[in-house]
Amino acid sequence: MLLIIIAVNLSGCVKIETKRYEASFLDLFDTITTIVGYAEDKEEFTDHAQMIHDKLMEYHELYDIYNSYDGINNIKTINDNAGVSPVKVDQRIIDLLKFSREAYQLTDGKVNEAFGAVLSVWHQYRTEGLDNPDKAEVPPMEILKEKEKHTDMNNVIINENESTVFLADPDMRLDVGAIAKGYAAERVCEYAMEHGFANGMLSVGGNVRTIGRKLDGGKEVSWSVGIQNPDLESAQTNLYILGLSDYSLVTSGVYERYYTVNGKQYHHIIDPDTLMPAEYFLSVSIVCRDSGMADALSTAVFNMPFEEGLKLIESLENTEALWVFKDETMKSSSGFENYIKK
Repeated sequence: MLLIIIAVNLSGCVKIETKRYEASFLDLFDTITTIVGYAEDKEEFTDHAQMIHDKLMEYHELYDIYNSYDGINNIKTINDNAGVSPVKVDQRIIDLLKFSREAYQLTDGKVNEAFGAVLSVWHQYRTEGLDNPDKAEVPPMEILKEKEKHTDMNNVIINENESTVFLADPDMRLDVGAIAKGYAAERVCEYAMEHGFANGMLSVGGNVRTIGRKLDGGKEVSWSVGIQNPDLESAQTNLYILGLSDYSLVTSGVYERYYTVNGKQYHHIIDPDTLMPAEYFLSVSIVCRDSGMADALSTAVFNMPFEEGLKLIESLENTEALWVFKDETMKSSSGFENYIKK
């Protein structure tokens, strides 16, 4: 674990002098997690940061599909028992799966936690392609179509009375990668606010959730959050800087995880209709209050033609989006500009 603390004095109209601190961790959700907040002293902030870290770690272990942990039944445990027996799980797993079903209905199946059988094939080929680029291959479509037969969400049996989850199809696998980070961030921010963390910002691998407002020279202002430029070689790191308070920003893009086959890049966001990486955009960014929904929508809208995605976003309250097309042109929803810092 890497912990970095930076303190900046703030004064003025704030009743008690506070300082800005920042902490970063490398052991959560296989990415960099950053916490920014205010406290009277380093000890107070460190307590808050440790609380947030520890709570995120609980979700990290519960939602892990690759690793097992002593005394914990997690998503991997459910997958390992597919077609064998129901698994008694923590209520937070059931809550995530129920939230995933809501996202599935909202997006017309563009986000499906039961899509793991297909995603695991892509993960295997991507890992092998990165390890041995000269022999990188694209998964054969016949294999992907065979795995698609095992992605019916109706075979995910949730028994809330018994607190169990059972995969009725032995070849089914859960994969909550499209939602887990954002959902966990939202739940942990709620917990942190209940325990006195009033003004801060949490970033889990770029999935950003703001709490309250930033203290700047004694004034309260919105947090400044940048939208990553998908062209990583550009001198312009951010496309826009947004001003957010109690809102979330999540971006899905082709630059996050990919490998190359015969000169063509294949990223990790797989369209459930084509079983191939979606090719509509370079990135899609979502702004809304709930970090879990922002995470789900960023994946779903990335997998939709622009007109279809725009219709969905415009139908949702307090939700905006920015699309970056393959030719690097951009379009946004009707209220997106209201969040841009001038």
